[in-house]
Amino acid sequence: MPQGMEALSAAGSNRRYFRLTGGGVSVVGVEGTSVEENRAFIAMARHFHQAGLPVPQVLARSADDVYYLQEDLGDTTLFDRLATCRRTGTYGEEETALLRRTLQRLPEVQVVGARGFDFGVCYPLAEFNTRSVMWDLNYFKYCFLKATGLEFSEDRLEDDFQRLAAVLLRTDGDTFMYRDFQSRNVMVKDGEPYFIDFQGGRRGPVHYDVASFLWQARAQYPPALREELLDAYLQSLARFMPVDEADFRRRLRHFVLFRTLQVLGAYGFRGYFERKPHFLQSIPPALDNLRSLLDEDFPEYPYLASVLRQMAGMEQFRPTPPRHSLLVTVCSFSYKKGIPTDGSGNGGGFVFDCRALHNPGRYEQYARLTGLDQPVIEFLERDGGILHFLEHAWALVDASVERYQARGFTHLMVCFGCTGGQHRSVYAAQRTAEHIHARYGVDVRLLHREQGIEICPYGRD
Repeated sequence: MPQGMEALSAAGSNRRYFRLTGGGVSVVGVEGTSVEENRAFIAMARHFHQAGLPVPQVLARSADDVYYLQEDLGDTTLFDRLATCRRTGTYGEEETALLRRTLQRLPEVQVVGARGFDFGVCYPLAEFNTRSVMWDLNYFKYCFLKATGLEFSEDRLEDDFQRLAAVLLRTDGDTFMYRDFQSRNVMVKDGEPYFIDFQGGRRGPVHYDVASFLWQARAQYPPALREELLDAYLQSLARFMPVDEADFRRRLRHFVLFRTLQVLGAYGFRGYFERKPHFLQSIPPALDNLRSLLDEDFPEYPYLASVLRQMAGMEQFRPTPPRHSLLVTVCSFSYKKGIPTDGSGNGGGFVFDCRALHNPGRYEQYARLTGLDQPVIEFLERDGGILHFLEHAWALVDASVERYQARGFTHLMVCFGCTGGQHRSVYAAQRTAEHIHARYGVDVRLLHREQGIEICPYGRD
């Protein structure tokens, strides 16, 4: 049995991730609802690891393939690592070098990773084909385009969809297509990139992954940097297969268009239908990519290009003055000293009572420690009650954060109380602040009232 268990963010995935610790060892436990997808990932990860590629090693699997253990690569994604660069628009030598190494290693996964690999294990499809292209294009049509209210001819649009599919499938090659290669799926460990979440991969053209990474909506790489990274990728790819750079660049435009439509479909579904505001936040930069792409014509599919220009110019997608962002105040406190007051004037928010949970303060070895200290953290997580408690608390808090963002509210307060405001409430507040910031990217003011600790805003890049 592990001595410690920490739930990790799963972003938009249906899988659940946990960091399991004990005896100086840390691994990541995964629970996946799709057995076929789990088996695809396990087969890919083991094949890639044996080929010496930078992926997490699968350490064990359950008999039914619902659960598996993999190597722990830490908490830093490439997307997180570049947060300051995105905010300032300036990429230093270290960050640029890390991006360059990432693009240089991609061809290894695409070409070396495909050698001897059984694509029959891929899920849901073994290869990038007409069916998979049409699935994604119709995903865009039904989950994004129709949601805008724009009138269009489905028949004429389908004709251009067929033409786009024909152009995309003209690319040959027995290579691995990662499919969701973007900076959130690259971990940084010891200064080097490691690739994760490739379970949707299949046999397919290498262009797709380049488009997916360099035109990731919220990455917002400057054009000059994007060109430098593309050069680095092509030079690396040439080590493994013949490359006609001019032809590659011509064909890449079509994959950028296709990938942009695919992610708009995903953002529309997650945002408009599942009501997850953080996906809606990705729509404006994706549309900016689309507008730039449409500066040059696509004569191969004129009706599609016309519809996209109309859509991108709709009133609802025009830049609007920035709204006041949401600030979430998360506080730990002692009930002996009263429930914290809400300085925003909104009258308070959630107050969760941690006093029913097992109290480390009853034991001498923890008496002088707090919920920020590792021995207390291990005690609480080993007992497990607080993890179950937080799972239910977060379900309530998450729903409010999403609703507050959608309605433009500016403040939410979440308080955790225990007897002394030292152990259980401190742990719960700390974990909740981390959870909210990681999942929604909003500003979080973290206050451990009885410890005299305040971080505002928590997690600001």
